Amino acid sequence: MSRMLRRADIGDLDAVMQLERSVFTDDAWPEDAMRRELESPHTHYLVAVDDGAPREVLAYAGLLAGRGSGEGDVQTIAVAPDHRGHGLGRVLMLSLIDEARRRGTARLFLEVRADNPVARALYTSLGFAEIGVRPRYYRGGIDAITMRLNVPPAVASPADTPAVEVQ
Repeated sequence: MSRMLRRADIGDLDAVMQLERSVFTDDAWPEDAMRRELESPHTHYLVAVDDGAPREVLAYAGLLAGRGSGEGDVQTIAVAPDHRGHGLGRVLMLSLIDEARRRGTARLFLEVRADNPVARALYTSLGFAEIGVRPRYYRGGIDAITMRLNVPPAVASPADTPAVEVQ
């Protein structure tokens, strides 16, 4: 099994919605809203799949950022429970940050459940800072922590080249 990321398309809607409903239950997005997200020119959605089953979605994430708008939002991210702990969430987030940078985004925002320490730790490790609280934002009265990332510039460095012995 080899995992890979690819751009999500409307053919992924059923699989994305299945994962959305299983992960977020009461807070799951409606299918018509997710359809609009996948079709919008202002969004960028990725899915993580197994190369042997390219329509079985293991994880997904979405970015809303109009080109040149300066700001963007991580709309959603979900990893199937049996695929957590393998870095899929981190890879998805890094890919969204790269896309935000390509779109000219200077500031990237997200909301995370206050009772989700694993996600909060991931976002903090990627440079997001907590900037506020939205009381009772999620069903069940759970607060949302609002976070912001000042998108860092791309850093390029030459690859290490092994020394070649000349005789």
